[in-house]
Amino acid sequence: MSSDIKINESPPHFMVLDALSKGNKDIKKISKSTKMSKEEVEMVINDLAVQRLIIKKEKRGFFGNKKIDISITETGIRLLNSKKEELEQKWHKARRIYNNGKGDKAQLQTYMEANRSWMPVMLFMGITDILFFMTMMSFVGMALNPMENSMVGDAGTETSAGETGTDMESSDTGDFGGFDGGGFGDF
Repeated sequence: MSSDIKINESPPHFMVLDALSKGNKDIKKISKSTKMSKEEVEMVINDLAVQRLIIKKEKRGFFGNKKIDISITETGIRLLNSKKEELEQKWHKARRIYNNGKGDKAQLQTYMEANRSWMPVMLFMGITDILFFMTMMSFVGMALNPMENSMVGDAGTETSAGETGTDMESSDTGDFGGFDGGGFGDF
């Protein structure tokens, strides 16, 4: 990614901005929460810094280790909030299409495909309800992409270690490619 990218068209930029707004201030924590590679997060962070949407500060740790502290600027917060409102409107429209025209799979599928790159962001930001998202995906016969799959995996059940999450490969999650009337109970 280069600094000439149009941020309003880049879902990873908004996921990183949202992670920062939630208090994740280092690359490792941002990578873990967004399910993005550290390399991708570093590229996005550098791009956001060039655009002055975040501030990167290098600090010395307790043993003299270099630590980069990252914070979102007021401009970054305004941009993030604006994108959240836009995405909420898109999600509400998708819900209206689903609720008003349950027989019109083609219209919903076209709308979801047109906004597909933003679905993981909506899941990450908590704009979408995971169960309803899965229902709509199944209704139109669309399979989850890897990023959506990782976001849906966060909605897993409590494990014995007290952590939340689901191993999507070992769970019986049903076939998301077509409606089978079930399979959602595993979430």
